[in-house]
Amino acid sequence: MSNTHQSAITQANILAVKSYLMGLQDHICASLEMFEPSARFHEDAWDRPNGGGGRTRVIAEGDVFEKGGVNFSHVMGDKLPPSATADRPELAGGRFEAMGVSLVMHPNNPYIPTSHANVRLFVVHKEGMESVWWFGGGFDLTPYYGFDEDCTHWHQTALAACEPFGDAYYDRFKKWCDEYFYLKHRGEPRGIGGLFFDDFSELGFEGSFEFMQSVGNAFINAYQPIVAKRLETPYGERERDFQLNRRGRYVEFNLVFDRGTHFGLQSGAGRTESILMSLPPEVKWGYDYKPEDGTQEAHLLTHFLTNKDWLNRGQ
Repeated sequence: MSNTHQSAITQANILAVKSYLMGLQDHICASLEMFEPSARFHEDAWDRPNGGGGRTRVIAEGDVFEKGGVNFSHVMGDKLPPSATADRPELAGGRFEAMGVSLVMHPNNPYIPTSHANVRLFVVHKEGMESVWWFGGGFDLTPYYGFDEDCTHWHQTALAACEPFGDAYYDRFKKWCDEYFYLKHRGEPRGIGGLFFDDFSELGFEGSFEFMQSVGNAFINAYQPIVAKRLETPYGERERDFQLNRRGRYVEFNLVFDRGTHFGLQSGAGRTESILMSLPPEVKWGYDYKPEDGTQEAHLLTHFLTNKDWLNRGQ
């Protein structure tokens, strides 16, 4: 993390971020609903007694999306949980507010990847020191049956989101994504990556906020064309069975490693139903499940889940 360019944050700054995030939630939901003839996101607005609240939006049993959620939350708390202070012990005991949009989409068709995105602002207020703030977020893709052109498009869109801010950001945050979304106990990546950044304030407030917006706006540009290209691909019980077993890896990551899940559950400021919205409705854990060598399913593991350089940038 870098605090070199940390600048004071005002209430107007916080309200500007909140306005952007709520608009982003609206835009993403409307864009994804275009694929569904009748299914729509159901909104569940909620408030917390100690301040804050959110809008949980869930779509289920659609023609394209088996389950998905696009959530906005703005929560406050009197004490930072351990997941938030592990790398910042000087902030222990501080009050916090966190706001963000977080989404996970689980399609029916195994040829459409699961997708995840998140953009957020975190602010800590502690007596005796100026408020500390940072942005975080990113997006990543989890295919079950991969296509090189889809992976290249995904990463080209990620690169385009970063390029206006400097040549090094894509490579840096692509690497961070590969390292973060990794199941250590399985020795394999969760998917083909994308971008991941956190504790980000090095461009000053305006520049860091603009970077977060660029990443947030890029998600639909990255995901929508892939969904459109793959939604008519025929599949059967074999593909569905593989998808459900691979979803088990997704669940393992979210419950064991994901910082956002841990923060939401540990802080007491979140809402359990909204935090666990990311879990798929159906999943399998076949004992010692492995695809047969030489199959499409094995190709996912040997070709796609390898943290590769999809843009041939030689980094």
